Amino acid sequence: MTEETPVLALRSLSVDYGIGRHRRRVVHGIDLEIRRGETVGLLGESGAGKSTLGRAVVGLTPVADGQILVEGEDVTRPSRRDRRRLARTVQMVFQDPYSSLNPAVPIGRLLAEPLLAAGVPGREARSRCVDLLRRVGLPAGTEQQYPGSFSGGQRQRIAIARALVCGPGLVVCDEPVSALDVSVQAQVLNLLRDLQEEYDIGYLFIGHDIDVVRFMSDRIAVLEGGELVEVGDTEQVVRQPGHACTRNLLAAAPSTDPEIRAERRRRRAEARAGR
Repeated sequence: MTEETPVLALRSLSVDYGIGRHRRRVVHGIDLEIRRGETVGLLGESGAGKSTLGRAVVGLTPVADGQILVEGEDVTRPSRRDRRRLARTVQMVFQDPYSSLNPAVPIGRLLAEPLLAAGVPGREARSRCVDLLRRVGLPAGTEQQYPGSFSGGQRQRIAIARALVCGPGLVVCDEPVSALDVSVQAQVLNLLRDLQEEYDIGYLFIGHDIDVVRFMSDRIAVLEGGELVEVGDTEQVVRQPGHACTRNLLAAAPSTDPEIRAERRRRRAEARAGR
């Protein structure tokens, strides 16, 4: 892989849902790139195909057409062996941290499993897990406890540690803070940014909260009906949206930014004056 090679490249990617006569296309011809150290925020209404696209990237949903390239390697239809290797390069953090963690398995074992499967010696795997748990802000002894012992914010920190334990180049974050209290959201978002800088990770950040996506993203991509309708630098998309879908999403979303609120009021007034 050269320095210019994206950690993720989607080429005309399409995904279908259902089988037989009930099969329908839910993601249509997506072209998108993400580089190490970059966050691309994925916005769209409910049902636009955001999570479906994210699951396709990590190999949880089959691809109907097009390509997925990870660090220049085609992983569109991976074999079982390729899937294990892909899991070390691309990981996902889900919306619900509890459902993504097996409640019957201690935290240390949950984190160590992929390392042991990759041939890392047991002592080194345990040491790496303990260090990573400390890095995400969890206390000593966390590795000996079970997921049910922790709050939602702590469980999401555990899920983030598990996603990073094999050193991936890309993490798909599927609304990773939407199930958390507002005060905890800020802590987890700052943690994700710090880890990105430290480990040079690319993020595909799926979200519905404009302020959260804006805070996290270098670029924003907007999906409508499974199609990519706008991609651009974050501030450009937020302040000067080029597509009606983006404008509607921004107009409908509450914002804590006074400049954005003022801009939305101005646009609504112009729209009324033009009727």
